[in-house]
Amino acid sequence: MAHFLFQWTYTDRAIKAMLDKPQDRAGELRKAVEAFGGKVHQFFFSIGAYDGVAVLEFPDIESCAACNLTLAGAGANRTQLITLLLSPAEGHGAMQTASQTRTGYQPPVGYSWPSVG
Repeated sequence: MAHFLFQWTYTDRAIKAMLDKPQDRAGELRKAVEAFGGKVHQFFFSIGAYDGVAVLEFPDIESCAACNLTLAGAGANRTQLITLLLSPAEGHGAMQTASQTRTGYQPPVGYSWPSVG
C-alpha cells in the first residue's frame, strides 16, 4: 500500500456552503477514499497555502489517481495536490539503488557537448 499527501483549497462556493451548514468533511473524504480501497490516516483543516491536508493510503497509484479524479470532478476544490510519500525504509532503498546504479547522466552544470567527429 502506498501513502500519499493530499492538499487542497476549497472554492469560494464550497466555503460558503460549509459556513451556511457546517459539515463533516473528513467523513466525506473517507467515503471517497474507501470506495477506491484506500484509508484516511489523518485529516486536518489548515491555515496557509491550503485549506486542508490529509495523509491517505491506497493499494496502488491507479486507485489514488481514480479517487483524485473523482474529487476533482466534484468541483468543490479550486486546487488539489497529491504527493507520493515514501517510508524511511523506502527512501533508504531508493538511496541505495541510486548509489549503485550508473546511468551516465550529466547535470547541466559543467556539461560539455560531445564533439562531432
